[in-house]
Amino acid sequence: MNRRYVIGAAAFAALLLAVTAAKILHVPILHVPWAASSARAVEQRGPLSDGEKATIDIFERVSPSVVQVAVKSTASPLMGEEGQGGASGTGFVWDRDGHLVTNNHVVANGGEIAVRFASGEVAEVDLVGTAPNYDLAVLRIRSVRELPPPVALGSSNDLKVGQSAFAIGNPFGLDQSMTSGIISALKRRLPTHGGREIANVIQTDAAINPGNSGGPLLDSAGRLIGVTTAIISPSGSNAGIGFAVPVDVVNRIVPELIRNGRVPTPGIGIVAAGEDVSTRLGVEGVIVVRTGPGSPAERAGIRGVNMTTGAVGDIITGVEGKPVRRLSDLTDALEQAGAGKTVRLTVKRGSDSRDVNVAIIDIERS
Repeated sequence: MNRRYVIGAAAFAALLLAVTAAKILHVPILHVPWAASSARAVEQRGPLSDGEKATIDIFERVSPSVVQVAVKSTASPLMGEEGQGGASGTGFVWDRDGHLVTNNHVVANGGEIAVRFASGEVAEVDLVGTAPNYDLAVLRIRSVRELPPPVALGSSNDLKVGQSAFAIGNPFGLDQSMTSGIISALKRRLPTHGGREIANVIQTDAAINPGNSGGPLLDSAGRLIGVTTAIISPSGSNAGIGFAVPVDVVNRIVPELIRNGRVPTPGIGIVAAGEDVSTRLGVEGVIVVRTGPGSPAERAGIRGVNMTTGAVGDIITGVEGKPVRRLSDLTDALEQAGAGKTVRLTVKRGSDSRDVNVAIIDIERS
């Protein structure tokens, strides 16, 4: 083995020396078979797989309706990535009246807003309304133009872990990027800048990076199932854990923003203890710390913690006959019912439980 290797190496060195000498002396040399001097023939491929065709179809149908959102910082004339004079994110066409949907955190810092379509056309837009509690915002194109079709609407109610998911957006300002993965989990809870939590959030491993915020998350039929909003990543880049606001929430909030520019914040006027407190005390339910003066909760006789002795007062354990294990269970039920309605709460005080009817109000306007 070693001897053949040495001979081979020596022979190659001799050949190399001969070629070099021939070049120096301008002596013609034999053609070296492995030194191709012309382009290689293209290898013909077979037809695309059904999966590839389906993915291509989704992108070609939906991508024209996805826009890049750029916000001009009030402190800088430049528009670009967040931290470089402005914020950049993604949005998509909601309806044929020129409304676009994006994340609230993309446009929250104010300044002029413009969008770029897949065609390269840039349009100025107005901010119609924001919902910080859901990290959603609605924009409207100022000038009348021929819009791409709205993204088809799906449902998040019947999603299954493991089904395919596709995200289209502008990560790091690279427009019209598509990534794919699966739905990794459902019913996640996501804190928002509004100080509340979005319930039933979708988790996906489809690559989501800064700049994807506000873009559509799609199912294998190309229907909207969520709005990408956040990632968990120590580095700030994709780590395979991304989140999307479920489309059923989007479809409830966006029409309200279009009509009124805001959405009510349904509540009953309580301050609740954190889940860590409930866990330490071994309590399943929402511990009422105190009630607001004149609030529906106070009028219904709900009592908070005794500030003198520290004794726990009332614990909300159910709403309309459904169990309440954490605050998000309660707030989700109140949002589903809506301000102006009345709900039946199951309240535990000591070893006794009772049902009380409590009015829901818009706590931001109370």
